[in-house]
Amino acid sequence: MKKRFTGVMTGMFFLLLLTMLLSLSWGQMDIPFSHVLDALRQVVGLAPLNGLTPNEDAVIWHIRLPRTLVALLTGAALAAAGAALQGLFANPLADPAIIGVSSGASVGAIVAIATGLSAASLLALPLCALLGALSAVSLTIALALRRGRIPMLTLLLAGVVVGMFLAAVSAMLLTAVSENKLQEYLFWTIGGLDYRRWEHVWLGLFPIVISVGIICLLARQLNILSLGETEAKAVGLPVIRFRLILLFFAALSTATGVCISGNIGFVGLVVPHMMRMIIGPDHRRLLPASVLAGGIFLLFCDIVGRVLLPGTEIRVGIMTAFIGTPYFLYLLRKQQRME
Repeated sequence: MKKRFTGVMTGMFFLLLLTMLLSLSWGQMDIPFSHVLDALRQVVGLAPLNGLTPNEDAVIWHIRLPRTLVALLTGAALAAAGAALQGLFANPLADPAIIGVSSGASVGAIVAIATGLSAASLLALPLCALLGALSAVSLTIALALRRGRIPMLTLLLAGVVVGMFLAAVSAMLLTAVSENKLQEYLFWTIGGLDYRRWEHVWLGLFPIVISVGIICLLARQLNILSLGETEAKAVGLPVIRFRLILLFFAALSTATGVCISGNIGFVGLVVPHMMRMIIGPDHRRLLPASVLAGGIFLLFCDIVGRVLLPGTEIRVGIMTAFIGTPYFLYLLRKQQRME
C-alpha cells in the first residue's frame, strides 16, 4: 500500500505540473508552451529564448497565473474539508455543504451585492461570503452542542435546518434586488474563476494553507475516531475538542474556498471518495492525496471549460458536475465489480 501511495502521489505531482502548464497556455488567446516557459525563466533572472511578447507576459502573470492558483487553492480546500467531514460523520456522502457553509456564504454574497459593497471593492463580496459562511457554521454547531457533546446526527440535522432557513433568507433578499444585481449573484452562485486577481490569491492563501495543513496533521486522530467514540475515548482522545477543532478548520477551509471562487459543488463530495477507492481509507494517506487531487481536478475542469466552446467560457461550477459525475459513476461501478 505504501508503494502504491507513493506511485499515486508521484503521478499526481507530474499531472499537477502538466495541468498548470496547460492552464497558463490555453484560453481565448493561446500561448505557446515555449513562451510560457520563457515567462517562468524570467523569475530566476534568465532571459527569454523564444520570443515572449509583452502581451503574452501580461496575460500569464496578471490573468492566468492568479486564476490557476485560485483553482488549486479552492480545489485543495474543498477536497480536504470533504475528506475530513466524511471521516468525521463516517459517511462517504458527507459534503461541506451539510454544515451550512454554502448557504451562509450565499447570504453574505447577497448582502454584499444588495448593499453595493461588491461594486465598491473587489474584495467586499468574498469577505462577506466568508463572514456569512463562518457565521452559519457557528450557528449549526451551537444548535447541535448539548451538555458538552456534539452528536453527529444532531449536527447533521442542525446543518439541514440552518441551510433551509438561510436559503429562505436568500430568496427573500433576492426579491428586493434589481435585475442586474440578481444576475451578478447568479454568476457568483454558479461558481467561476474568471476575473480572479492576485488579491483573491492572497485572500485565500493563508487561511487555506493553515486549515488544510492542520486537517492533514489531524489524520491520525481521525483514524482513531473512525473506530468508534468509545474506542477513541479509551485511548485518551478528547473527542469533543477534536470534533470542534476539525469542524472549525474544515469550515474555514471550505468558506475561504467558496469566498474566492463562488459556490463550487461536487469537489468536496466526489474527490475524496475517488481517492478512497484508489488508495484506501487511511486518512494519513487519504487527506494529502485528496488535497492534491482536488486542486488538479478543479484546475482541469477550468481548462476544459475555457477551451471546449471557442469564443465562450463554461463556468467551472458547471464543468465539475459534467466531468466529475461520469468518472465518479465509473469508479463506483468498478468498485462494485471488485466486491
